[in-house]
Amino acid sequence: MFGAEFFVLIGFVVFLCLLGYVGAYRMLLGALDKRGKDIADELGEAAKLRIEATALLEGFEKKKLEAEADAAAIVAEARAQAEVLAKEAAERMTDFVARRAKQAEAKIALAESQAAADVRAAAADFAAKAAEIVLRQETQGAAGAELAAREIAALKDRLN
Repeated sequence: MFGAEFFVLIGFVVFLCLLGYVGAYRMLLGALDKRGKDIADELGEAAKLRIEATALLEGFEKKKLEAEADAAAIVAEARAQAEVLAKEAAERMTDFVARRAKQAEAKIALAESQAAADVRAAAADFAAKAAEIVLRQETQGAAGAELAAREIAALKDRLN
C-alpha cells in the first residue's frame, strides 16, 4: 500500500513544511516583490523614454517643416532675384541698342552732311570753273576791258 511514490510525497510535504517554518517563503516573496518592483521601474522608465522620443520626433518634424519652408522661401527669393536680374539685363540691352542706334544715326547724319557739303563744294568748283570759262570767253576784247573798269570803280566805292 505504501509505495515509493507515497514516501516521495510525504518527503516533499515535510520538506515544504520545513521551508515554511524556516521562513523561506519570505525570501521567495521578497525576491518576487523585488523583481516586480524592478519590472515596474523599467516600465516607468520606458514610458518616460517613449514620451521623450515622441517629443524629440515632434521637434524634428517641426524643424523639418521649418527647413522646408525656409528652403521654399530661399527658392522663391532666388527666382525673384533672377527675374529682377533678367529685367535689368533686358533694360541694359535695350539701352545699349538704343545708344548704338543713336550713334549709328549720328554717324549717318554726319556722313550725309559731309557728303552734301562735298557735293556742294564740287558743284561750286564746277560752277566756278564754268563761270571762269564763260567769263574768259566773254571778257576778251573791249567788253572785258569795260567790265574790268566798271568793277574796279565799284570796288573803290564799296571800300570807301
